[in-house]
Amino acid sequence: MAIVSNTIGYLDGDVLLEAYFAFDDAITERRPAVLISHAWGGRDDFVAEKANKLAELGYVGFALDMYGKGVLGNSPEQNSKLMQPFMADRGLLQKRIKAALYAVRLLPWVDDSKIAAMGFCFGGLCVLDLARAGADLKGVVSFHGLLGAPDNLEANSIKAKVLALHGHDDPMGLVEQVLAFEQEMTKAGADWQLHTYGHTMHAFTNPKANDPAFGTVYQANADKRSWLAMKNFLAEVFA
Repeated sequence: MAIVSNTIGYLDGDVLLEAYFAFDDAITERRPAVLISHAWGGRDDFVAEKANKLAELGYVGFALDMYGKGVLGNSPEQNSKLMQPFMADRGLLQKRIKAALYAVRLLPWVDDSKIAAMGFCFGGLCVLDLARAGADLKGVVSFHGLLGAPDNLEANSIKAKVLALHGHDDPMGLVEQVLAFEQEMTKAGADWQLHTYGHTMHAFTNPKANDPAFGTVYQANADKRSWLAMKNFLAEVFA
């Protein structure tokens, strides 16, 4: 096994974005790729590590960029300011993440008939919106993602299989929002699953999350269980 990683620039209109990607150079044939959408702070080491882990599983991990090359938030206030334009304009969000899907298909190591996407927090919402927009994907995985439906898409045909991994005590995904998400997915005819982890808050996969008052707390069991659920899901959708 020889994990190779690098960054690559790509465009959404005139906005320069920079993704981090990783793959196993010992594999000679083209292989599936998994987009990784970052949380509200921007493309950071957390998603780069996930790209490396996906490369170890035999995929191309592609940590996409929603904000622009080198753009990172350093505080909850900055993060919120970066995320807000995309929350206010879901069409902008969908266009931005579609640019990443276009970019990953061009990588020479990628089997462009086998693409999936996963995301964390804000990134979970991004990959769910990619599926909602009818993108040609095998599947999407949302880790403690925001679940609210966009207002610019109505009853689109969701081609991708959907797996949402959710903390029961997540204050950013209340019970009524979860129920609305289930009803939305069912109405759209999606092949969907939702796994709920008890005694688990938001950001449960992030070891640095330790703010119970804000609702973000790392939960080791949920982290392990959700990663295993994702591995099984990817094995299924890429079979």
